[in-house]
Amino acid sequence: MALDDEELKARMNRFVPPTAEILGQEILEIDSAAGLVKMKFQPVAACRNPMGNIQGGIMVAMLDDAAAFAAIIKSGKRIGIPTIELKTSFFAPAKFGVPLFATGRCLKLGKRVAFMEADLFDEAGTLLARLTTSAIPVELPEPGQLVDRK
Repeated sequence: MALDDEELKARMNRFVPPTAEILGQEILEIDSAAGLVKMKFQPVAACRNPMGNIQGGIMVAMLDDAAAFAAIIKSGKRIGIPTIELKTSFFAPAKFGVPLFATGRCLKLGKRVAFMEADLFDEAGTLLARLTTSAIPVELPEPGQLVDRK
């Protein structure tokens, strides 16, 4: 029996990739039919750059997760989504210590390639960065490297 969006969200918030703890990752909303996910991040202090903001590569990791999760939920099955390429544009710094929010969208999910994008916002709704990416959908027979948050 397939999980509905609320059940899927609960499962994805419980069984997380190891980076979820570092990024302070939480899935807020899922629309599997639309291939849309909304996430919250609050990265640990070690993610700061010398200016005290969230380092750009960490912002990319958040956006990459949001985009990948959008494709995973759209697929309706257990897949990995290894990145082929990505591009990120930065518009404003991500301040440390405040929640960050990402919206990931799966634009097209094919058998061999998926196309996604994701936006990162601060609490005020300021667009901080946008990622566009493509990846290869790969069915996963094993549970992978997920961590159970109890």
